[in-house]
Amino acid sequence: MNKFDSEIHKRRTFAIISHPDAGKTTLTEKFLLFGGAIQTAGAVKSNKIKKHATSDFMEIERQRGISVATSVMSFEYKGVLINLLDTPGHKDFAEDTYRTLTAVDSVVLVIDSVKGVEEQTRKLMEVCRMRDTPVIVFMNKLDRDGQPPFDLVDDVEKELNIHLHPLSWPINNGKEFKGVYNLYDKSLLLFNPNQKATEEDMVPIGDLSDPLLARMVGEKDAAQLREDVELIEGVYGAFERGPYLAGKTAPVFFGSAINNFGVKELLDSFIRIAPEPRSRETTKRVVEVAEDKLSGFIFKIHANLDPKHRDRIAFMRVCSGRFERNKYYHHVRLEKEVRFSNPYSFLARDKDVIDEAFPGDVVGLFDTGNFKIGDTLTEGEDFYFTGIPSFSPEIFKEVVNKDPMKTKQLEKGLLQLTDEGVAQLFTQYGGNRKIIGCVGELQFEVIQYRLLQEYGASVQFNSLPFYKACWLTAEDRKKLDEFIRFKTANIVEDKDGHLVYLAQSQWFLNTEIANNPGIEFHFTSEIHK
Repeated sequence: MNKFDSEIHKRRTFAIISHPDAGKTTLTEKFLLFGGAIQTAGAVKSNKIKKHATSDFMEIERQRGISVATSVMSFEYKGVLINLLDTPGHKDFAEDTYRTLTAVDSVVLVIDSVKGVEEQTRKLMEVCRMRDTPVIVFMNKLDRDGQPPFDLVDDVEKELNIHLHPLSWPINNGKEFKGVYNLYDKSLLLFNPNQKATEEDMVPIGDLSDPLLARMVGEKDAAQLREDVELIEGVYGAFERGPYLAGKTAPVFFGSAINNFGVKELLDSFIRIAPEPRSRETTKRVVEVAEDKLSGFIFKIHANLDPKHRDRIAFMRVCSGRFERNKYYHHVRLEKEVRFSNPYSFLARDKDVIDEAFPGDVVGLFDTGNFKIGDTLTEGEDFYFTGIPSFSPEIFKEVVNKDPMKTKQLEKGLLQLTDEGVAQLFTQYGGNRKIIGCVGELQFEVIQYRLLQEYGASVQFNSLPFYKACWLTAEDRKKLDEFIRFKTANIVEDKDGHLVYLAQSQWFLNTEIANNPGIEFHFTSEIHK
């Protein structure tokens, strides 16, 4: 195997997703601790510890204790280079999460074993299913009283419409929680609530009839575990990697991230079964991961990562070839050559300049305003990677400038912040009223705060009575022009000049769709058709 192939072979790029408060940020930190990337875990919500979670790096995140922007962390573990993309758990930032899922090869879904499947979890799984992304499930918070494990598995299977395959199994839960049996490695990990799990707590038990098991957990629990494992092996059979890689089966692990329990088993199994970087569809052809020419796409843009400098970082997923510092690459949309003297890899806020990157890696590119979400870099070929969606917002507000002296700063701020893809900017058709569309209320707070802090622009947002944005297309341009003439008050343009109809309600929308058979109404705008 040559160096290039072995670099691809050792990479795993994945995202951790969950409903808010299921323990995603805690799990991320434990992964980083195992990888030696951080030395101490910073409890996000603890005031005693002034260090915040390494993956939360915006001021508003530190104040609120929530993850707002997706951050990227790279670390090595047992000879495997792991690129971990942490996603915002908060539902108001779903758009950023959906797009991050286009840049990864697999996903770890964290479920709170006390609350089970929640609304946000369902939506995230739908996005994974759009791309058949392989999913591993981590049932968290086993040290709290929650549903019995079999009920929990049934609940998740039913709610998320996916086949689960337990690779570890808990001995009780809540106050009675004693540990986890690893079905994959045939070993037992004993839980001690007052200390972190270490290698010493791992007991190899190849045969569950071994009397050692009863000595460790007591006769009653040993008998229950034997019964459970027999049932699991009878129902699920041996684990096969193929259905998991095809997105049809999801392996399940149990543990408690806050106690660092069951996390190492998850990580050890992850590096063995998770997919390496894969080939990807483009508008012209399938790009094979082992091709020697570079290609990659921008899935996220973050302005002002460093508040002292007006910088924007565009996050690029490398899909094929080798990315090299200071080499010229072809920017497909702008039809120009660009090069980067300081490309970065990330550990949350810490940036390291890199000389090269390989498929699966996420590279931070210093951006002076050249990039939009979905842009492609190649070595000359013209194509775009497909499947990078823009979803219809659910809340719309008009931007009112409170300081006319700062109009320029406001325009620049609105453009740059909406380039990050967390909100969408619309302009009234034939006018210049600015309307922002978001998935959730909290987004407006973040935008208002950042406009003031980073651009010195003071705004207020006035709510508008719209319920959905629909992108419009028509074979017959005359029909479209006529529709626009009658509906001017509801017509806006997005940043790329595409026409969008803002519907006041489902009833209005249904009526317009029925009355205008020659016009197509789209609820997502695929960034590159």
